[in-house]
Amino acid sequence: MEKKYNVGVIGATGMVGQRFLTLLANHPWFHVAAVAASPRSAGKPYAEAVGKKWCMDVDIPENVKDMIVMDATGDVEKIAGMVDFVFCAVDMKKDEIKALEERYAKAECPVVSNNSAHRHTPDVPMVIPELNADHINIIPSQRKRLGTKRGFIAVKSNCSLQSYVPALYPLDAKFGVKDVLVCTYQAISGAGKTFETWPEMVDNVIPYIGGEEEKSELEPLKIWGKIEGDEIVPATSPKFTAQCLRVPVSNGHMGAVFVRFENKPSKEEILEVWKTFRGTAQELELPSAPKQFLNYFVENNMPQTKLNRMLEGGMAISIGRLREDTQYDYKFVCLSHNTLRGAAGGAVLLAELLCAKGYMD
Repeated sequence: MEKKYNVGVIGATGMVGQRFLTLLANHPWFHVAAVAASPRSAGKPYAEAVGKKWCMDVDIPENVKDMIVMDATGDVEKIAGMVDFVFCAVDMKKDEIKALEERYAKAECPVVSNNSAHRHTPDVPMVIPELNADHINIIPSQRKRLGTKRGFIAVKSNCSLQSYVPALYPLDAKFGVKDVLVCTYQAISGAGKTFETWPEMVDNVIPYIGGEEEKSELEPLKIWGKIEGDEIVPATSPKFTAQCLRVPVSNGHMGAVFVRFENKPSKEEILEVWKTFRGTAQELELPSAPKQFLNYFVENNMPQTKLNRMLEGGMAISIGRLREDTQYDYKFVCLSHNTLRGAAGGAVLLAELLCAKGYMD
């Protein structure tokens, strides 16, 4: 694809916003034309606005250092006039985020959101591009409701379920996934924190992450859902139950999964599905798509967060320890990079899908 798109990053000074800017710095299709944040950052050059809060392991990209930060809420129309679409990763109350994203959409500026506010809006597609790419077909219905020609909102799902849902989804088509129990072990960057800013997490595990268990149990059902009329109707199965723990790791969410099937496959059949699975993102050869989406490790002590989270630029899923269980059919572990595949990278991949399918034109 030759076409270049001008993009904006709303919430550009936060951790996910920073991650967006590092991913977009050398992107073949996307050029950052606007950065926006809260009124207190507005009017300053980006490097000054972000200051000591910059927490990526690479420097601030040269192309945005001197860019003047705009007001995410006050400059909506102005930003909409400068870009083809925006990425949104703001830190605000849920109802404020909903209203802000609709303002951008109604200003005829598509929004690809990292936020959870619109994940359960029935005509907003929540997409993992390898799994449920067809959900973007709901966008014409959403535009009808919003009264827009170009504007719409699309969201990515919660970061923690990106480690285990991709492993289960292709198995469901063949063997019928019935019940899933999952325990997630989630990195501190998921809370927008580093060890410097969250010393209580060093040598510690916190067995509670606000709202995370509900998201982990509900959001997969929307991904499994179907478009009916003007909305995405969530599936009623598989049934999910989850426990989510915060662990002292910088990046990378791990899931320990127990699964029961309608028709129990052999271990070899499961491994074959994972090895051969390709989604729409791979078929379209989107720039951020991993070549091999699901990767199985045969060693008993793999995958490991430190060793495997950056697999294929942090966009691939690592799986290991598949074995039969005494109460469920099988158990295994999964790993994904929470701010790459789980947040900014997943949103960039979703934007690539939307561009490839003509929704940003």
